[in-house]
Amino acid sequence: MGGDPRVSATVGERDGEGVPDPYGDEALLTPVMTQGYAAVPERDRDRLRRYLEAVVAARSAPVHTAVAFNAVYFGYDLGGEGYGGSPLCPDDFPVITFGRSAPVLPVGSMVCVATGSDPLYAEIVYREGAHPQVNGFGDVPAWVSGAPAGAVGPARPGDGAEPQRRELLVPDLHAFGPALSLSPTQIHRLRTRRRWINEDGHVVVDVRYPSAEAARRDDATAYAQYLLTTARAQLLSPLVPVSLATLVGGTDEEALRPGLLGLLDTVRGVLRSCAALRTWGHYAMTRTSLADCWRDTGPLGGDDLRSLAAAIEHAATPGRRRYGLAGQVSVYTAIGPRLRGFSGAADVLGGVGYAAAVCRANVALADIVRGDSRQGLFANGSRVTLDDAFECGGVWRTHHPGDTEDVADPLLPAGRGWNSTLPLPPQPEPERELDPVDPPLAEDSSLGAGELLRDDTREIIWRAPLRLAHLIGGWLPLPAPVVHDLGRSHPSRSTTRLRLDHAGEVLGAEEATQHVTVELDGSTGRLSGIAWPRDFFPGLILQLRRLRDSTVIHLGTTRLEDRVLVGDRETAHRYDPRVLTREDAPGSNRHGDSAAGLGPRRLVMRTVRRCGLLTLDGHALMDRTALPSAVYGRPPARTQAGALESAVVELLAEGRLHQALGSRDAWGQPQYPAREREPAIPLICYRPVRQRVIRPWGGAGMDGEEPGGVQFVPGHLRRLRPGCSPSDVQRAAFREYCRGLGKADGWELPRGYTFVTEHIRTR
Repeated sequence: MGGDPRVSATVGERDGEGVPDPYGDEALLTPVMTQGYAAVPERDRDRLRRYLEAVVAARSAPVHTAVAFNAVYFGYDLGGEGYGGSPLCPDDFPVITFGRSAPVLPVGSMVCVATGSDPLYAEIVYREGAHPQVNGFGDVPAWVSGAPAGAVGPARPGDGAEPQRRELLVPDLHAFGPALSLSPTQIHRLRTRRRWINEDGHVVVDVRYPSAEAARRDDATAYAQYLLTTARAQLLSPLVPVSLATLVGGTDEEALRPGLLGLLDTVRGVLRSCAALRTWGHYAMTRTSLADCWRDTGPLGGDDLRSLAAAIEHAATPGRRRYGLAGQVSVYTAIGPRLRGFSGAADVLGGVGYAAAVCRANVALADIVRGDSRQGLFANGSRVTLDDAFECGGVWRTHHPGDTEDVADPLLPAGRGWNSTLPLPPQPEPERELDPVDPPLAEDSSLGAGELLRDDTREIIWRAPLRLAHLIGGWLPLPAPVVHDLGRSHPSRSTTRLRLDHAGEVLGAEEATQHVTVELDGSTGRLSGIAWPRDFFPGLILQLRRLRDSTVIHLGTTRLEDRVLVGDRETAHRYDPRVLTREDAPGSNRHGDSAAGLGPRRLVMRTVRRCGLLTLDGHALMDRTALPSAVYGRPPARTQAGALESAVVELLAEGRLHQALGSRDAWGQPQYPAREREPAIPLICYRPVRQRVIRPWGGAGMDGEEPGGVQFVPGHLRRLRPGCSPSDVQRAAFREYCRGLGKADGWELPRGYTFVTEHIRTR
């Protein structure tokens, strides 16, 4: 029954040999991995590590965290088929067109490149900025380096509503195996015509971001958002080795999003822990490939990399200053265009070779800066630092004289080019001691944003979280389509009926049906005079429905499967964890919002929740050293600071707050998780939701091991040996599994696979 190399690898892996397989007897992804890398037992890390090392070695391009996630989640075959045997449906991939506008397509996106004939299926394995003002020699105008998406000139960031940025996407045209790949002749023809892909086999598009906040997302968050929206059906397919919905025990957004971010954190942590790999940002390469590059004497080999490093080191020295400039001078060099200037480089930079060359060049420069300089300061007096990690393959800044600047980490993208065009901030006023103040809300534009679910000729349905201001003021904003519809038939102030349905709860007659006021003001409007039920709280998700031309608005809540404890609040209804963390803090209720009268413990909790860095799942993390100033507005008196520190110690000991490690970016803002090469800082963390127990025997201890050496194994697909077929029992079990994932009719097992039902495994 042998003969399939993939099966042989799986069988050998049980005896400690070979490479684990996502479709093997034992699933590579486990429920504990949804909690992040730190929670995963070493045994599970090691199995995942061996598979990902093999993936990185097998692929021609550096493997991004998102691409590594795709490999293990969708089942990348190391025998040459790639994703060809995976559950992915190419017809569902978004279509991109060379030179046109496109939605956000992070690395890891599966796409169809529009051509005049056969579709071109690919996985995006690399992306970078492709600013038109960067010339072919790699010279970058200062304002471009570190500029936000949508910037139109020095100190001109644009309107920021829907910023647009030109990006270069590198697709892997062979990721789906021979069956879905074009022939070399066909690809060469497309590259020559330059209508669908450029001469290098890349795609240049103008990417539209829905908001400035979306443009600033890190790679992991951007890819998680993409999978949960554009590629949601792909993510929740029952044909993957093991579904995310099974790993987290549900299909609610509150479970899927943190679970997906936890998996991405696990994958990145495993890549960074591999002794055989080197990483540049999110991209992983084998150390063997880097060593081979340094030994190579051909184009973009060791000699060219040394030449590149020397050119950047001396770009701003007096003998090389441009246009006869005197005094201090800064030169910005983009790696991607600069590599194209080397003799013979065109043959190396085609296809995914461009991504490999750019990442190798950046790693080489980083090693030289670390080894041959002092914090980027070289013997010739110039200081070399990384200024922008995204634009044109990375922008490096050379400044002379370099000893005039104090740089904490030369490999931390500082965006000095863009910052140099901004006006200087006003000087702070002299400090004075103040009494405690209400900490301001650290909001972003997406916090509490509503969502339009349906807008057709029959009805308008929308969903939004209840905010603290709505509870206090007895009002609720209306979305633009409702305002427009009401404006055609209602005056600026009128009365309508509001019917409330609090799922699973009984409301009084005066609460269930209310006569409220409609207030319209141009393109905005709201309902006022609402008597909110006593059980309603900040963050509660409301779903509203209005039939066209009706005088009634229906408002309802959604019940959870189980009651959950969120901070000090217990609820059985769906909620927005971000709003709940911010607006259900101590001192906040429907009667008002004030820090007055709070003791040190409650004041600490309020400040962390109101001012901390807010994650998508509602965690709030704050720089511990900044807490006293955030509470009092200025540095407090010694006794006040001592009382706050004692409160923090008590809350940490009780588990109401937790310690975490973050980093500080070039603008002094805290970041979590800690970013590579940024200064580390201690954080205090508020975790709002008690850890969910998927099975009584599946709860993990502090070290990630299950009690008593027992582990819950979720249901998953397994590849069969050649000539074997699944039993009728397993076919029926798979159909039931699909129904549990929301597939009402169930799906049939794919050919060559069986289904392993959930079970308990003892170690």
